[in-house]
Amino acid sequence: MIKVEHLVKQYGEFRAVDDLSFTVEKGEILGFLGPNGAGKSTTMNMITGYNSATEGDVTINGFNVYDEPEKAKRCIGYLPEIPPVYPDMRVKEYLRFCTELKEIPKKQRAAEVDRVMELLHVTHMQNKLIKHLSKGYRQRVGLAQALVGNPEVLILDEPTVGLDPMQITWMRELIRSLGKEHTIILSSHILFEVNAVCDRVLIINHGKKIVIDTPDNIIRTLGGTSGVRIAVRASEEDFRAAVATLPNIARVEVLPENVGEGITTYGVYSSDGAELRDRLFALCAARGFVLYELNSIQKTLEDVFIEMTGKGDTV
Repeated sequence: MIKVEHLVKQYGEFRAVDDLSFTVEKGEILGFLGPNGAGKSTTMNMITGYNSATEGDVTINGFNVYDEPEKAKRCIGYLPEIPPVYPDMRVKEYLRFCTELKEIPKKQRAAEVDRVMELLHVTHMQNKLIKHLSKGYRQRVGLAQALVGNPEVLILDEPTVGLDPMQITWMRELIRSLGKEHTIILSSHILFEVNAVCDRVLIINHGKKIVIDTPDNIIRTLGGTSGVRIAVRASEEDFRAAVATLPNIARVEVLPENVGEGITTYGVYSSDGAELRDRLFALCAARGFVLYELNSIQKTLEDVFIEMTGKGDTV
C-alpha cells in the first residue's frame, strides 16, 4: 500500500508538487498521468525516497519513507524512465549485483536471479554484455532489477519504452499479472496502455491533483458534451440552419472524413448530455437530407486528458 499525504516539493517560490494526496491499495494498478513538467517524476522520486519532500509524508506498507527509509525502500522496486543498468556488466552478473545491493540472503541469490530472468524472458541473454542488448532488452533487464526481492510496491516509469508491438502486449500482460499481488504506480505516455492496464488513473497538472478515479468514470463524468458523427448530402448552410432549430446544441463542427463527393461529415454536440441520434435522424428525414452515417462519438481517456490539461502533445 502507498499513502501520499499533502506532499509538497518547493524550489524557491515555485512548487513542483503542490499538496498532493492519494492512496494506492495492494493489488491495485494506478496510472499516473500529467503533461511534461506536471511533477510526475518529482513525485515518483519522493515516493521512492530518492528525493526529499519539502512538506508531507509518504508511507509504504506502513513505513514512513523519510523516518524509516531502509525499511520503506526494501518494499519498493523502481524502474525509472532510463533503466539503471551498467552497460559493461553481463545480464546475470548485473542482476546478481542487484541481489547484493538489496541484501538478498546469499543462499537465495542464484535462485532469485534465475527467477527474475525467467519472468522477464532474458535467460537466453544472461551472458551478454548489457551494452550489446537492444533497447527493448535493456528495458526488460531494468524491470528485472526492480523485481529482485519480489518487492510489494512497484513504481514503473515508461516500462514499455523501446519494445516492439509484440513485446508491448506481453509486457502489459505481465504488469496486469503483477498487479494481482503488488501495489503498482505506472507512468506512461501511451494513454491506451493506461486505460487497458490500470484500475484507477491519477491526473496531475502544475503539481496539483486534478482527478483520481477509474478510467471509465473519468470519461463519463469529465468527458464533456455528448457527440454524434453524422454524414449527410446537404449544403453546410442548410444543415447548420436545420440543426440550430434543435434544443441544447453546444456546437457543430465539420470533420475531416471524406465519405464521398457532395457528402459532408459533421460532429454535433449537445450541451446537456442528451442522446442526439434520434433527433438528427428525424431532422434529416423532415428536411430531405440524404443520410449516410449516424454514430455516437466515443470519447477516450486521451480526449479527456487533453481537455483537462490543455496539452495534446505530451504526457
